[in-house]
Amino acid sequence: MISTNDIKILYTAEEIDNRVQTLANEIMNNYSENEEIIMICLLKGGFIFTADLIRKLSRKIKIEFMSVSSYGDKLESSGIINIKQDVSCDINNKNIIIIDDIIDTGNTLFNIKQHLINKKPNKIETCCLLDKSEGRLQNITADYVGFKCPNKYVIGYGMDAASNYRNLPYIGYIE
Repeated sequence: MISTNDIKILYTAEEIDNRVQTLANEIMNNYSENEEIIMICLLKGGFIFTADLIRKLSRKIKIEFMSVSSYGDKLESSGIINIKQDVSCDINNKNIIIIDDIIDTGNTLFNIKQHLINKKPNKIETCCLLDKSEGRLQNITADYVGFKCPNKYVIGYGMDAASNYRNLPYIGYIE
C-alpha cells in the first residue's frame, strides 16, 4: 500500500480549479448558447473532473456516463477496452464531448470515440484533464486539454492506484 507521504504533488487543487475554468471558457466559446451539448463522462476516473467542469459551464448541457475499463485492479493498462455501460440516450445528430481524466496510450479514448462515431453524432470532441503523450500508442489527441502530464503514475482528483486515492483534492504522483 502506498503511503500519502510517498505522493508528490504535481498539480494543486487551486491550479486544477483555475485550469478547469479555462477549459469551460474554451468550450463555451466554441458553442453558441442555443447549441445543446451532451457531455459523456468516462467512469470512473473522469467523474470528479466532469462534475467540476459542468458546474462551470453556462450552457444547455446533458450528462451521460459510460463505464469503461482497461486497468481493472492493476497499475498498468491491459490494452483491452471493456465497455461496461454505454450511453443511455440517442446521440444521433447531437454535439458530443467525451470527458476523461487522462489520455495516456490513447487506447481508451480512441476506441470510445470510434464506438460513438458509429452512433452518428453531429460533432464529437474530447476533453481530458491530463495529456501524457510519452506513452501514446494511438494517433489521437484531445480537443481540450487541462495539463501536459509527465511520464509518471498519477493519482488523485478521480484517478486511482488499484481503486485507491481517487478522493485526493490534488493530482500527485508516485516515485
